[in-house]
Amino acid sequence: MDELRKLEQVQKLITLMESRGIAITSSSSSNQFIANFLLLLVQPCGELDFDAKFDLVSEYMPKFSEELLGDVSFLLSDGDYREKEMENILQPYCDNNLDFGSSQNYCGGMAMVGLDAMQRANSTLEDFFRSYFMFHGMDVNKPQSVFKYLPILSFTESYIYQLDTLNEKIVLGGFTFGESQEANERSTRILSVIKSDPLQPLINLLKSHGLLTDRLVHELRSGEEYWALERGLCGALASKGKVSIEDVMRTIHLKSFDYRVLNLLLYQLRGEKVNDLHMEFLSTSELLVEIADDLFDYEDDVLENNFNILRMFVRIYGASAPTALAKYVSEAEEKYERLLKALDPHLSSFYQRRCEEATKEGGKVSAHPFGSWSMPPLIRDEESFRASVMSNIQT
Repeated sequence: MDELRKLEQVQKLITLMESRGIAITSSSSSNQFIANFLLLLVQPCGELDFDAKFDLVSEYMPKFSEELLGDVSFLLSDGDYREKEMENILQPYCDNNLDFGSSQNYCGGMAMVGLDAMQRANSTLEDFFRSYFMFHGMDVNKPQSVFKYLPILSFTESYIYQLDTLNEKIVLGGFTFGESQEANERSTRILSVIKSDPLQPLINLLKSHGLLTDRLVHELRSGEEYWALERGLCGALASKGKVSIEDVMRTIHLKSFDYRVLNLLLYQLRGEKVNDLHMEFLSTSELLVEIADDLFDYEDDVLENNFNILRMFVRIYGASAPTALAKYVSEAEEKYERLLKALDPHLSSFYQRRCEEATKEGGKVSAHPFGSWSMPPLIRDEESFRASVMSNIQT
C-alpha cells in the first residue's frame, strides 16, 4: 500500500505542476524527478520550515558538481549502505518501482537490467553463441568474435529475462492469489508492469543504435504475446478452465522468441541481410528443442505452474496426450530433416555435432535429433501431485 500511496502522491503533484504550467511535456522522467523533489521539500525534517529548506537548496545546489554526485554514488554502493531505507526516502517513484529486487526492467522510459537477470541469461547466451554463430560464418572460439557483439546481445537477453521473471511471478501467483490482501496487491502491481508496454524502452534503445527493424519489433512483440498466452493457459490449468489447442500450439511456437531476437540482432550488428532459410531451419530446431525440454522438465513445470506442452496436451487429450504429441513431433521432425538437407553440407555437419554436444552436456535423453523421445508418466491430477511432493519435502 505504501508504494501505491507514493505513486498516487507523485501523480497528484504532476497534475498540479501541469495546472501551474511548470510540467515538462517532453519528458515524463523529468516530471517524476521534479515531483519527487517537491515531495521531499514538503516532508517534515526536524525544525526546518519550508523557507529554511528553500534557502538551503538555493545555497548548496550550485555546489552539487558532477564529481560530487559521482562520489556520492560510489559511497552509497558500499555494502554497509542501508539501501532499502534510502530507497523509501529518495528513489524516484517510477511506474515499475514495485519492490521486485533485481527484476526491475526500466525506470522512466530508460532500459535497465539487473545482475540477477544477467546471470540467468548467461546460459542462453552461451548456447546462442555456440549454436548460432556458425550460421554467420563466425568462430565462437575466437574471443574477439564474441566480445565484439556481446554488450548488445547480453543486454537484450538480460532485459527479456527480467520481464520473463515478472511473468513467472504472475503465473506462479495462481496458487497464492487471494490468500491475503498484500498478496493480491502484489500480484496486481506485477500484472500492471508486464502489461504496460515494458518492451518499449528496449525498442527505443535498439532504435537509437540503428539496430531496429520491423522484423525485430515483430519478434519482440511476439514475446509479449507469449507471456500473455502463458498467463492465460497456466491460469486455466490452475482454475480447471478451458484450454484451447490453438493457443497451445501458438505458445510453443513463440516460446523461443528470444533466440530469434538475438539472431536478427546479430544480422543487424554485422550489417548482413537475413538468411530466411537459416531462420526457418533454426526456428524448427528451436521448436523441437522446446518440446524436448518440456518433456524433460515436465514434473518441475507442473509444480511451478509453468507452460509445458505435455501439461496442456494432458488437459486436452487426457490419456491420449502422448499419441497426439508424438504425431505433432513427427511432423516437426520431417520439416527439420527437409530443411537440414537444404543447408550447406559443411554447416549441416557442424550443426549436428553441436546438437550432439548440447545433448550430452544437458543430460537430456529426449533432445532432438540424437536422443530418443522419452515420454514421462502423465500427471492427471496436478493438485494431488503437488500435495504429495510437498508432503515428502516436509517429512
